[in-house]
Amino acid sequence: MNTEFTYNVVINDEEQYSIWPAHKIPPVGWKIVGKAGSKSECLNLINKKWKDLRPLSLRKKLLE
Repeated sequence: MNTEFTYNVVINDEEQYSIWPAHKIPPVGWKIVGKAGSKSECLNLINKKWKDLRPLSLRKKLLE
């Protein structure tokens, strides 16, 4: 039996990434970015893209 689910990479307005089951609609405030894949594929994509873990609002505040 295959227990591997398909996930989407999602991002919120603070540019924070997560994964969400592909068969479900992401929560309010989150949007799908990239293509669906296995959990490990999605986490690898997040590791490549998300270099600064601080929320966008904090990064902007520190630049003021």
